[in-house]
Amino acid sequence: MFGPAYATRYPSRGMAGAEELQNCQLGTALGRAFQGSASRILLLDDEPFELKLLARSLASLGLDRIETYESGIAALSALQDHGASIELVFLDLNMPQLDGIEFVRQLVGIGYSGSLVFVSGEDNRVREASSNLARGYRLSVLGHLAKPVQPQALFDLLNRWQPIAPSAGAQARKIYAAGEIRNAIACNELANYYQPKVNLDDGALMGVETLVRWHHPEDGLVLPGQFVGVAEEHGFVEELTRVVLSESIAQAKRWRDTGIPLRVAVNVSMDDLVQLEFADFVLKLLAHHAVPTEDLIIEVTESRLMKNILAPLDTLTRLRIKHISLAIDDFGTGQSSLAKLRDMPFNILKIDRTFVHGACNSPTLDAFVLANLSIAKQLGMVTVAEGVEDRADWEYLRGHGCDVAQGYFIAKPMPSEQIPDWLTSWEARREELELV
Repeated sequence: MFGPAYATRYPSRGMAGAEELQNCQLGTALGRAFQGSASRILLLDDEPFELKLLARSLASLGLDRIETYESGIAALSALQDHGASIELVFLDLNMPQLDGIEFVRQLVGIGYSGSLVFVSGEDNRVREASSNLARGYRLSVLGHLAKPVQPQALFDLLNRWQPIAPSAGAQARKIYAAGEIRNAIACNELANYYQPKVNLDDGALMGVETLVRWHHPEDGLVLPGQFVGVAEEHGFVEELTRVVLSESIAQAKRWRDTGIPLRVAVNVSMDDLVQLEFADFVLKLLAHHAVPTEDLIIEVTESRLMKNILAPLDTLTRLRIKHISLAIDDFGTGQSSLAKLRDMPFNILKIDRTFVHGACNSPTLDAFVLANLSIAKQLGMVTVAEGVEDRADWEYLRGHGCDVAQGYFIAKPMPSEQIPDWLTSWEARREELELV
């Protein structure tokens, strides 16, 4: 058994020449990305040989601050003692005493804030289910790998890894009190960021999705997952939505006046839709700013869509009659999805990011994406894929006839003033992608 602080660079002797060269090339690229990084990595597997192989592969990629454990109990003890400095855990699933799923629950209990990778000989669907479970526990899951781990797959996964400081990880889990959020709304501390959406056929900019942020006076930029749910729970999410919607439509007007007419999508809560006056509020805003109704998209998260069907149906139908587009968001992640498509006048179907990224390499995700695309096509709906993270995602969706793409491969959410410069750089990328 390796010691708990094993951190040795493995020599490449014994590796096949092609594999050695490949690892050297990958390691050079990854080493540049993490030059000077003090990131520590923990490996947990009950098979010593598998531990050695994985540690060796990581070391060949320039990451050698590695601790290896054959016992889940020993690994947990190490994480409790100095877990804040361990930013990545590679976890086997099928282990004695404490299996990988039990270990995940323990990670949640100790407040682990780093990233997690599942490495297992179990089939792809088991690894995906384990990853989804961990994400449900709000752990950061980088991905999963099949045994034996292939160098290119390991490199691709690590290339998406962004180590964070322990303090930042702790702040990311902070949930704010209702009073703080109400005060943020009153003091105009909320700001809209916008993520571009582009046509997959030719790369043309189709519009943006509004994503609210909170400029906290002490904690910096706070993401919506830390405060929107609190607003919903305490019954004042309507105030938040109206602030976000008002600024989004005003911004749409400013873009239009500068020659950049963009369709703006805004997420709304179930609590907004049950208010029958909500449609009137939206229509008055559009008229006040002289923004065409066709330039607004209302996005509704499918998992929160309806408890009482009549009020939301009333609101959504009125908006659709006025030619405001309606998008069903996170499709396939909640209950009765097909019934909602049958009953509600949606004309846009957004495929959730949990299905999109990596679908080209996953038979399970591929099946979900193709099913969603087929349903949307038969219903005459526009399809928008979220979570397009790399060129492989882009080419996969383009090849299967998806209409619109959104994700980090295209652009991260940004303040409104950055959109013109981004658009200039995107036009150059369209040429690289051979779209113009």
